[in-house]
Amino acid sequence: MKNNLYKFLLNEKKAEIFKALSNPVRLEIIDLLIDGEKCVFEIVQTLKKYEQPHISKNLSKLKNAGIIKDRKKGLNVYYSLAMQAVSGFIKELNTNL
Repeated sequence: MKNNLYKFLLNEKKAEIFKALSNPVRLEIIDLLIDGEKCVFEIVQTLKKYEQPHISKNLSKLKNAGIIKDRKKGLNVYYSLAMQAVSGFIKELNTNL
């Protein structure tokens, strides 16, 4: 019984991760973070076609899924990948699609 609950919760978490990855804006953010940590300002400047609140909303979804993490330094918030497996997965897709 306990094992079934664990499997169910694990699959729920995996589904949440794939749901977070199913958005083009979030994939663009991940592409930026593959090269290393970026502050929100850098992300917004690079993805100029999106407004800052839209980017922040998507950063939040990625963070809640556990794909990225943040750290604060002064007034700046820096984001980086929390799951290196996602980096490899996205690099593989970028190379082979």
